[in-house]
Amino acid sequence: MPDLRGAMRTPWKAWNEVWRWLAYPRVRLLFAMNAIPWGSGWRIYGVPVIQKHRVSRMIFGPGFQLRSLLRSNPMAPNHPVVLSTYRQGASLEIGANFRMTGGNLCAAQKIIIGDHVVIGANTTIVDTDFHPADPVGRWVKPSDGRAAEVVIEDNVFIGMNCLVLKGVRIGRGSVIGAGSVVAKGVPSGVIAAGNPAVIIGELDSDRLLTK
Repeated sequence: MPDLRGAMRTPWKAWNEVWRWLAYPRVRLLFAMNAIPWGSGWRIYGVPVIQKHRVSRMIFGPGFQLRSLLRSNPMAPNHPVVLSTYRQGASLEIGANFRMTGGNLCAAQKIIIGDHVVIGANTTIVDTDFHPADPVGRWVKPSDGRAAEVVIEDNVFIGMNCLVLKGVRIGRGSVIGAGSVVAKGVPSGVIAAGNPAVIIGELDSDRLLTK
């Protein structure tokens, strides 16, 4: 009865589950077509966009959760989650109990995300500039921008509408404020925000979760 009462009080959550199950066959087929093994405890709301280079890899841990449906989150994704390995040899590796609403994960080289990471609505994480900085390079090799590995450690929370750029490492347990542009590394156990993001506070190190 408690579950039924909860569903009556928040009917949109019940509808989210209905739409999740209706989309389930299509979502399973999408992951299978991209040779991505289906994991335990996955909950995919709406159909994500997967752009996987044939010579690349995507690895997602248990408890993987994506929200692409407009109604699946009060913060309303402005487009489906996009998962992309942009170049040959690229790698997108995500640990257990990952949560993301809308937004983009695009790896030209490598993006590594640890366990229990939560990413707010419409955030973009990229490890590449996509295009060269010089005009000649953009004309000759328009997709040959520089790339550098991105690492997001365990228990990080990234707020909505953030941009995390190439070469960034965000330390364990840190929080990135909404609307931030993260262009440099962030140590463990801090709050960072702004454009560019800077440290604005520290978290209680005794309360940071460990594996």
